[in-house]
Amino acid sequence: MKDDRGELDLTKQIEVLQNENAKLKKRAQEAEGEVTIIKGIGSNSPEMKALQKRIKVLEDSLSAALEINDSHQRYNGKIQTRLTEVEEDNKKLSKQVSDYIKKHEDKFRGYGL
Repeated sequence: MKDDRGELDLTKQIEVLQNENAKLKKRAQEAEGEVTIIKGIGSNSPEMKALQKRIKVLEDSLSAALEINDSHQRYNGKIQTRLTEVEEDNKKLSKQVSDYIKKHEDKFRGYGL
């Protein structure tokens, strides 16, 4: 005669837990299979390929823009150097004109200037 203790029967509890464990293992395997399929489809899908092409175009565009920016910065540096030289030359010339006018001030007054 078998002793059935209902919920307290350890053999019965073990069987229930083994069944639940088997179900969970099966669900985990199915989920892993689905993840593998999704990963495989994802990287080879037309959408992903289109996005990869778009990324390449954007990277090339960025590279070209950075080269142009670098070129412009060098050119602007040269322009700034030349502008500084011209400003210095302008100050020197202004000083020379002022000195010349002061030196010849009496002649200019004689001419009515």
